[in-house]
Amino acid sequence: MSLYEKVENDIKAAMLAKEKEKLEALRAIKAAFLLAKTEKGASETLSEETELKVIQKLVKQRKESAELYKSNGRNDLSDKELFEAEVIATYLPAQLSEAEIEAEVRKVIEAVGAKGPQDMGKVMGVANKQLSGKAESRLVAQKVKEILASL
Repeated sequence: MSLYEKVENDIKAAMLAKEKEKLEALRAIKAAFLLAKTEKGASETLSEETELKVIQKLVKQRKESAELYKSNGRNDLSDKELFEAEVIATYLPAQLSEAEIEAEVRKVIEAVGAKGPQDMGKVMGVANKQLSGKAESRLVAQKVKEILASL
């Protein structure tokens, strides 16, 4: 079952359970999927990789919005955004720990043959593909930078 179908089933369940806040988050996911399907050059069905990218983008947007609301003293809106981010994040695969990210990055560096910070682009390209959906690219970049600096 694709993520799209799973979200549609969860929307129906949330409607029956009258979970208004959860329903809003699920509808946001469905809207983002439909938008991705209608983009120029997109196919009728979304690949699993594209679905994960859409989900990651939505979670990131919610977290950034929550930070903005919190900094402006709007805790009510911040809490709502964080709740939606949690609901949306349930559709992502389990996130890797920092140690697991570091181990994967070291494997990529070895495979690519990186010698120092000048090879950051090569390493990031491969690392982002391998860790897509499993780790935030910001954390991956941080680990790549740390490891390459120590070479």
